[in-house]
Amino acid sequence: MKYTKEDINKLDRITKLKIINSVTGIKPANLIGTISNTNQTNLAIFSSVVHIGSDPALLGFIVRPTGEVPRHTYQNIQENGYYTINHIHPEFIKNAHYTSAKFEKEISEFNRCHLSEEFIPDFKAPFVKESTFKIGMRFKESIDIKLNGTIMVIGQVEHLIIPDDTIKGDDIDLEKTNSVGISGLNSYYSLTKIGKYPYVRVKEVPKF
Repeated sequence: MKYTKEDINKLDRITKLKIINSVTGIKPANLIGTISNTNQTNLAIFSSVVHIGSDPALLGFIVRPTGEVPRHTYQNIQENGYYTINHIHPEFIKNAHYTSAKFEKEISEFNRCHLSEEFIPDFKAPFVKESTFKIGMRFKESIDIKLNGTIMVIGQVEHLIIPDDTIKGDDIDLEKTNSVGISGLNSYYSLTKIGKYPYVRVKEVPKF
């Protein structure tokens, strides 16, 4: 199967979304938790969380255009500057998936999708209690992507909450975390570790 740009443009909207969302391979499946200044919580599934840098510890994610469709996640982050990133596990994939529905602002996806809010001292945004791998974030900057109207939101890691047995030396064993991946709009995958190699230096590259 081969698609040209013209072939892709001729696809119906949903087919195009699914195909182009899948071409990068398996992506992390995360729930982003936020809260408004009136204490209305929000929870939404994202597959666009990426590593930006380690020192300082920065992560980014993409917000869809904020024109006609309200983006409560982004609005809440703009209001108070805090949010959480929570890994999704097999036990609550279905609950997590349905947070993608466009609920009214006054409806919390935590309640509607039967997931639990969890707060820690001196941190504004809600974590997902059911997740065992949680990251507390503080907003740092946003970058407008003019080609399609999306926004890259960049934040700094304030809290990292992970199971003790997932740390293996200087690494996190993501298979041990039982986190899941996502492809397209609605397909979920388990993660299996298949190998580990050393930090690469030129003089250590083997002959293939």
